[in-house]
Amino acid sequence: MAIRDNLTGTQQGAFFYSESALIADHAGVPFGYNTLMTCLDEDFFLREVTDVARDLLGKRLVRCVDGQRVSGIITETEAYRGEEDLACHARSGRTNRNAVMYGMAGRAYIYFTYGMHWCLNAVCGPGGFPAAVLLRAIHPEEGLEFIAARREGVKPADWCRGPARLCKALAIDGRLNGVMLCEQDSPVFIEEGFNLDDVSVTTSPRIGIHYAPEPWRSKPWRYTADLTWGHA
Repeated sequence: MAIRDNLTGTQQGAFFYSESALIADHAGVPFGYNTLMTCLDEDFFLREVTDVARDLLGKRLVRCVDGQRVSGIITETEAYRGEEDLACHARSGRTNRNAVMYGMAGRAYIYFTYGMHWCLNAVCGPGGFPAAVLLRAIHPEEGLEFIAARREGVKPADWCRGPARLCKALAIDGRLNGVMLCEQDSPVFIEEGFNLDDVSVTTSPRIGIHYAPEPWRSKPWRYTADLTWGHA
C-alpha cells in the first residue's frame, strides 16, 4: 500500500475500490476475488470473441516495466468478429496492419490510430479467423505512481478510461504488438481477478464506428462492468 499512501488526497480518492473492499465476503455480491494471480491460459482466448469480451471484465491487465508491476482491473471491452463484421479491422481482409488478428489466440494486437494513439486488443478464436477484443478501460490497482507520472495533469478517474488513455498510462505501444497475453513472463499479460455476475455487466453498441452499416453499428458488443454493485 506504500504507493497508494504516497499519492495526494485527490489521487487516493479515485481509488476507493481497494482489494479488501472488493473481496466478496457476503451473499449477493456479484463477484469473487481470485488471490492467486494466475495468468489466463490460451484456452480462455480460444473461444467466441463475444464470450471472451464479456469474461475479460474483472480480469487484471498487467504491464511489467523494469521489474515493476503496473496493473488494473478490466472494466470495459468491445468485441470485433471476423471479416463479416464491417466495424472490424479485418473487414477488407488481411493486411500488414491487422495480420496479428489472424494468428494465435491470446496474442496482443496493438494498432496506431488517429496518428497519435495506441490501442490494445486480445486476439481470440482459432488461428486464421480474425477476431479480437478491444480493451477500453481498466481500474488501476498497482503502480499508481507510474501511472500518475504518465498521466500528469489528468484527473485520476480518467487515467485509464478509454483505450488510448489505457495504453498511455501503461506504456503500451506498437513494440509490444504480437506478444502473448497468456504468458506470465510477457511484458504485458492478463491474470485472473474478479468473476462478475450478469447483474454487474451492461452491454451496448460499440463506440466510434459511425462508418459501419447496420446491423454492425448496433451490435451490443460493448461490455461494461460496474464494480460498485453490492457495496456502499
